[in-house]
Amino acid sequence: MKFVDEAKLRVQAGNGGRGSTSFRREKFVPFGGPDGGDGGHGGSVFLQAAAGINTLADFRIERTWRAQHGEPGSSRDCTGRGGEDLYIPVPVGTVVRDAETGEVLGDLAHEGEVLPVARGGKGGWGNQRFKSSTNRAPRQFGPGLPGEKRTLELELKVIADVGLLGLPNAGKSTLIRAVSAARPKVADYPFTTLHPHLGVVRVAEHRSFVMADIPGLIEGAAEGAGLGIRFLKHLQRTRLLLHLVDIADPEADPVADARAIVGELEKFSAELAGRPRWLVLNKCDLMTDQEASRRAQTIYRRLRYRGPRFLVSGATGRGTKELCEEVMKFLDEQAAAARESAAARADTDGEQPASA
Repeated sequence: MKFVDEAKLRVQAGNGGRGSTSFRREKFVPFGGPDGGDGGHGGSVFLQAAAGINTLADFRIERTWRAQHGEPGSSRDCTGRGGEDLYIPVPVGTVVRDAETGEVLGDLAHEGEVLPVARGGKGGWGNQRFKSSTNRAPRQFGPGLPGEKRTLELELKVIADVGLLGLPNAGKSTLIRAVSAARPKVADYPFTTLHPHLGVVRVAEHRSFVMADIPGLIEGAAEGAGLGIRFLKHLQRTRLLLHLVDIADPEADPVADARAIVGELEKFSAELAGRPRWLVLNKCDLMTDQEASRRAQTIYRRLRYRGPRFLVSGATGRGTKELCEEVMKFLDEQAAAARESAAARADTDGEQPASA
């Protein structure tokens, strides 16, 4: 299926049902009067994050979604049946905006989250609502209010723990194939990855993380060049970036290439550029161990890189196990720190101010 990460759709809530104009006419009831019931409320429209949906492709086919209208009221004070609410399933990680105002209505980042996007119209009053001491036979009724209409813009941001970053042909697709069950296309030409791929990396029993492979970046991507800028937003949810650098290409300058990628990150988002980023030197299988080690040290020195260091081969799997174990350890430590921070905030919020 083609990956679609942006879509526009129209939603329309149901209209409220019309109120009834009716009068009691039972044979043995001495006093009649109005008994028209209210109309039913129209159904509302909700978006719901659902597992198992990976793209917004369905919204390219069906662009308008409508909830049910409320039914009109009837005699004997019977209220009309309300319209059923409409729940539209969307992928987890969908950001929802109002197309007219640009306002962000919600971010469905967790499975099962529900976002109301259009409220159903209220049902109209029946004539029994209008009776009074001076108006004993009212013929007024409410027509029912229209439901809300909205045009929405949906944007999918892939949810992954780790994002792969690098130039085209840096070996990102090969690496994710080596460490997970994902099977992106691999070939000896640029831009073999045309849409993000997710792979679950299993380190041990009950210990795994999600890795995302996005299209390669080129210099000028932040201004719209190449394919990668369209998908850079998918890295915004990641907790760690793995920056892959090809050290085996004799015609390339890996230091200049690495700096170019960092520059594009900074242009796109200062927050993303400040995300933890590990340098992973790839394709060490294409040279001797001594040559690979020498080149790696030169790259580290010229970049003044002080972070974790990995020399791997996605093609042979060399070094990938150690890389994944360190990534898992890093993610576990981050999760533990987040839990401690949340507990500390909860304790602070729960403290009562001391009495004077």
